[in-house]
Amino acid sequence: MHALVRHRRRALAAGLAVTAAALVAAGPHPGSGGQETRRARGHPVAGPTEEPVGEPGRERHGTRLVAAPVRIADAATVRLLRPGDRVDVVATGDGGAGDALVLARGVRVTEVPEPVEDAAAGGALVVVSVPRATAHRLVGAATTARLAVALC
Repeated sequence: MHALVRHRRRALAAGLAVTAAALVAAGPHPGSGGQETRRARGHPVAGPTEEPVGEPGRERHGTRLVAAPVRIADAATVRLLRPGDRVDVVATGDGGAGDALVLARGVRVTEVPEPVEDAAAGGALVVVSVPRATAHRLVGAATTARLAVALC
């Protein structure tokens, strides 16, 4: 009886060792650069990964980025945009062309929401990835000026 139990234990241990080796061989390898290396079971992989720069939550030059929804005055311009595009966000006053102010340079478009049927506010919405301080500036400017974008 002891021999049978001992044989089963050895078989179980060997089976576990083979399974562990297969999981290690098939699992993600840090530094190989593929999408599958970014996370193993929902946890980040230690080591460098190639994350896209400019996504909300990522850091760019040590600054945490946030997603900032911005209402652009010209809806036709927003229809030209795609996620991943780089734009300059410009505030224009009601006066002449001389009072245009660049609020954000080379920011990444993260989303272009579908226009709503009841566009009472006018313009169209675009979501950009910017540092938190720039997001505050964009929100403040949107209350007093018309915002526009220029593709970079």
